[in-house]
Amino acid sequence: MAGEQRCCRVTCTAPVNIAVVKYWGKRDSKLILPINSSLSVTLNQDQLKTTTTAAISRDFKEDRLWLNGEEADITHPRLQNCLREMRRLARKRRSESEGDMAPLNLTYKLHIASVNNFPTAAGLASSAAGYACLVYTLARLYGADGDLSEVARQGSGSACRSLSGGFVQWLMGERPDGKDSVAQQVMPETHWPQLRALILVVSAEKKPMGSTAGMQTSVDTSPLLKHRAEAVVPERMAQMVRFIQQRDFEGFGQLTMQDSNQFHATCLDTFPPIFYLTDVSRCIIALAHRFNAHHGATKVAYTFDAGPNAVIFTLEDTVDEFVEVVKRSFPPESNGDQFLQGLPVGPAVLSEELQSAVVLEPVPGAIRYILHTQPGPGPQLLHDPGLHLLGPDGLPRRSAAGEPR
Repeated sequence: MAGEQRCCRVTCTAPVNIAVVKYWGKRDSKLILPINSSLSVTLNQDQLKTTTTAAISRDFKEDRLWLNGEEADITHPRLQNCLREMRRLARKRRSESEGDMAPLNLTYKLHIASVNNFPTAAGLASSAAGYACLVYTLARLYGADGDLSEVARQGSGSACRSLSGGFVQWLMGERPDGKDSVAQQVMPETHWPQLRALILVVSAEKKPMGSTAGMQTSVDTSPLLKHRAEAVVPERMAQMVRFIQQRDFEGFGQLTMQDSNQFHATCLDTFPPIFYLTDVSRCIIALAHRFNAHHGATKVAYTFDAGPNAVIFTLEDTVDEFVEVVKRSFPPESNGDQFLQGLPVGPAVLSEELQSAVVLEPVPGAIRYILHTQPGPGPQLLHDPGLHLLGPDGLPRRSAAGEPR
């Protein structure tokens, strides 16, 4: 049994999700219970993911955590909530499995290492992928089961949505203990194979105001946020589910943009106001509307979370042309070979009419790079021992160059 080994390790990956009906505001900050339901698209892990290794051993003296190669504070309350809940689920599983071999000794300390292959704290849902990966990895390590979305939610609200692939709704629930505030898959990632996402990275810098602080200020001061949660979101949730089920990009795209706009309007309605969008963000918004107006249909749809980076949803047959429009409006400066990342993007010839009607006055270097991806599955267990972030001694493995892997 794994419990007899000197060090037992499990490594998993988890995806980023991008909300198309936004979550903003908590009615219970400790349990992270939202003031409204939300809905997101899980993105493919080939382009965006968190990888986490959890190790347990009788030789470990204390719980330890490494994030992106640097040791971090493992005493953060939200992190401790997740560790406590996962150990509770493991104890519950043990009490219900009398005939099975005993699981890992739950008194042993944990070592955890986690890395993102995308900018952390830049508005790309790093905490969602991180906490989802942590909870899923601990579940596999301990052999625990139960509704993991309820546990991940207590680390980062949107993390509960990263525990499923495809299209996922997080129900706000009504119970004060949060047992009904869980995530549910609406449709799997295979439901809409033509859907694509283009992430336009404007900045990889840390946000000027974190989501937690921003949400609380909005809840305390924004009348628009209260109206949004009570009168607007319930109808939008029903509409968005219907658009996704019908693969209606016109409806999906328009509602995605409207909800993004209203979310940022609540940030402006907050006092003092919160500014997550930049001048470049607003130029991207203008570009999308010009592109759609030229085609006489919703061909691309933007959404912005709590940061300046845009996520553009579109269909496969529109990617090449829109990327060319973005390149003309925001030409790369020095990293031309790295400007397009992820899934392949083909060449496109723009008509003179489209160029004059859509392309903006060039702003070189305003977009750092474009990442092309698509909907993907939920967390995955990695079976290759060579992919563990922690070595057999439970410490971060290092590459030939001496850097943490």
